[in-house]
Order: sequence, then structure tokens, then C-alpha cells
Amino acid sequence: MQNFIETHRKDPEKKNVKLRLRSFDEIYHYYDLAQVTPQAERCIQCGDPFCATIGCPLGNHIPQWLAAIAARDLERAFLLSNESSPFPEILGRICPHNVLCECACTLNDGYGAIAIGPIEASITDLGFANGLELPFPGVTRKEKVAVIGSGPAGLSCAHFLLRAGIGVNMYERADEPGGLLTLGIPNFKLDKAIVRHRFEILQRAGLQLHLEQEVGRDLDFADLLDSHDAVFLGVGATGGRLPHLAHEHHGNVFRAMEFLTEVQHQLEGQDLHPRFNVRDKKVVVIGGGDTAMDCLRTSLREGAESVTCLYRRDPSNMPGSHKEYHNAQEEGVTFLFHRAPTEIIVDERYGRLVGVEVLKTRLSGLDADGRHRVENVPGTEHCIPAEVLILALGFDVEEFEFLQQAGVQTDARRRMVIDPRSGRTSHPKVFAGGDCSRGAHLAVTAAADGRRAALAIMDQLLADPPRPHRTAEETNK
Repeated sequence: MQNFIETHRKDPEKKNVKLRLRSFDEIYHYYDLAQVTPQAERCIQCGDPFCATIGCPLGNHIPQWLAAIAARDLERAFLLSNESSPFPEILGRICPHNVLCECACTLNDGYGAIAIGPIEASITDLGFANGLELPFPGVTRKEKVAVIGSGPAGLSCAHFLLRAGIGVNMYERADEPGGLLTLGIPNFKLDKAIVRHRFEILQRAGLQLHLEQEVGRDLDFADLLDSHDAVFLGVGATGGRLPHLAHEHHGNVFRAMEFLTEVQHQLEGQDLHPRFNVRDKKVVVIGGGDTAMDCLRTSLREGAESVTCLYRRDPSNMPGSHKEYHNAQEEGVTFLFHRAPTEIIVDERYGRLVGVEVLKTRLSGLDADGRHRVENVPGTEHCIPAEVLILALGFDVEEFEFLQQAGVQTDARRRMVIDPRSGRTSHPKVFAGGDCSRGAHLAVTAAADGRRAALAIMDQLLADPPRPHRTAEETNK
């Protein structure tokens, strides 16, 4: 260990830009065992490892699995990495490590942080490739938990419940499991075979997965409460925000998630709705987070004539991963910073979208969240040509009538109000986590929420006396 002076940080190799724009395949070649070992040997094994204690929402055992893989003990590294994280090969790919674990790395100041994210993904990739398996006991207890939503929070909750031998029925309204991981993150960042493999592991461990089952439409929430010992809500925040401008419902104005979902369905063999065809068109994306980067890079692969990003702050204030920003730059995206949209311009005669009117902005003092406030600069109006406009302005929680009927308290923004220590809602049998309780955030924080709720559910089930259940046939209807 501590070879950081002789060995420099080396990120995984990326495909050539021209080659990667031809498909939606993952762009990184993650480490093999010979490559991952010297990168892990750079770790200085801090006595107080900030990467884990401050940087990682899951508190992963980062120094421990770095030491194990540096010693070429793949099995130990694999088990340590999967001990605290429900899907390290996924989070190693999609987490904004530059603002989390790698930002907190001691070597980040002068030597280059340990490549924690790529090493994390590579350890589990290598483990699975070498036949290693995760230890699940099977369903050994009579208690059953309903998990609503199969995104990062629901997947995490199910993972840790199944590790305790507790049966899980998971209900997902889409025809594929994974939520954001499947429909919202493009393949060039996360191959969907990786997500499917995780669900296959959990199904072998006893997960009962029910697809195309929407609570409130196909299922009655009261019935789920009656037939399960606890319910976990991991329904995410899927309602795309709008800028409240005229023409925002024009046919060529998309919300980010509907565009990404439609393209993903196309990759799975479905026909692309003509409305979402951006080939040979001028595409403008408004937003500066990872979802905006996904829309920009997807538009390039879909054959757009030009792709432009409008963001009201500067690059250092972008909320997403710097890695994704740089990848978008490499692939040909034009970034216009300090721009705020004021009008969506539609040709009155033909009804075509022709551009976005914007004002230049400047940053002033800090707001309550510690971010710079944005001020418009008067007299700087100008038009950005656009034939397609994609809105990546963040997400809100949907309104679920069944929650109100069950007495589950929500706040003014429709987020579930929870006990921050357990994830328990105002209903004693209902827990929640991820974006539906904290607002749109990261997959890793959703995973941490799911784990926290699973542990609290275990404590509650062990403390409560047993009660009669419906039959399995009744439960799975």
C-alpha cells in the first residue's frame, strides 16, 4: 500500500469518441485484476478514512476492500464491497465520486484521489466473472414485506431484507424492474444487463417480483397493508419540473425522463414515437445535472444535428458529476453557461418550435443552501435556435391518493414525511426512502435510505408479536 508517489492515478480507458457515438454501449473499459491492484495500492490506509466516514452515504468499507484487492484477495474484496452496499457494481459506475468519496480522499489534494468508483465497479465485475456469489440464506422467516417501486431505494431495501431471510414482494408498475436504473440512465453509463443480473440474484434469494402492477390501479394499498407485516415505499420522484413559460407543452418540448425512457424502449426493440425523433434537429437541453448530461449525450447518439446545453450558473456550480460533463464536452456538446430561459419561441404561422429566448445571468451571494444566487442581467436578451427543447430541471414527487387514504403524511411538496432515523412514516407499518422522501437526489442516497428502512423493519418485526397472515395465493394476487 501507499504507492501513491510511484504510481499515479489512472482512470479506466474510454472508447474513442467517434466509436462510442455510434452506439449506446458503455464507454469505459473497467479494470482487470492486473490494473486494479496498483490503483488500490495507492491507498494510504488513513487512520480516520474520510472517504468512508464523510464521503460515502453508505459508509462503505472502502479502505478494507482496497487493501484486499491490493493483496489480490478478490473474494475478500468482493464480500467486503457487497457487505454494506446493495449494488456496488452499479454505484461504482453512476455515483458522482468527485463530490463524494473521492472528494474526501486524503490524496485528492496534490496526488490525485484513489480511483474509488472504478475500483468499486471492477471488484464486483471481476467477482461475478470468477464465479463468486453473494451469501443469501433464502426465505427463512414467516414475515413478509411489500416493497413498492423497484428503483435504487426499493432494490436496496429488498436486498437487505432478503439477507435477513425475510420474504419480499416487490411491485413495479413498469414492464421492467429497476426504475431510474433501467429507464432513466442510458446504457453508455450503465449496461442494463448489470441491472437485470442484480434482480436475478435477488429472485434466486426469494424475491417475488410483480411487474406491471401499479398500486392504486391494479392493487389496493389497504390490501397490501393487510397482507404484509410492513410496506416500503420507494416510488421515487418522477414528475419532471416545468419552467412555467408559454409553449412549454409544445409537441417538440420534452421532459427529460420521457425522452430518456422512450429512447431506452427503442433500444429494447420497441418503435420510437415520431415525436421523440431528434435526428438532424437542433436540440437544446436546459439544466446542468446528470440527467441533463444524459439527455445531451443521448441526443448525439440519436443523430441530432447540434446539441446545446443551457445552464444558469457556471461549470463549478453544476450539480452533477464532472466526469459526465467532460464526457459530454468530448462528444461534441456546446455548453452555454450563465443563461436563463425567458421564452420558448414558436413560429406563429407554422407552429414550429424555433428557439429559446434567454437572458445572461450572474452569480451573487450565497442562499440558504450555500449555493450562489442567480441574478438575471437586464438588457442581455438573445435567442438560441432550437427545434427540440428538453427540460432537465429536476423532479417532483407524484401525488398518490392511496397515501392520503391510508393516513401517510406528506409535506407541501408531496414528499413522504419520515423519521430520519428509521424511515418510518406517520403510519406505523409504512416506511419510505429515496427521492419520494428527500426529493430528487442520488442513487447512493436512495440505497442508503433503503438499507436504513430495512434495518428498522427488521427491528420492528422482531419486536412485534406474530400475527396471522393471508395465504401466499392471497398475498400475490
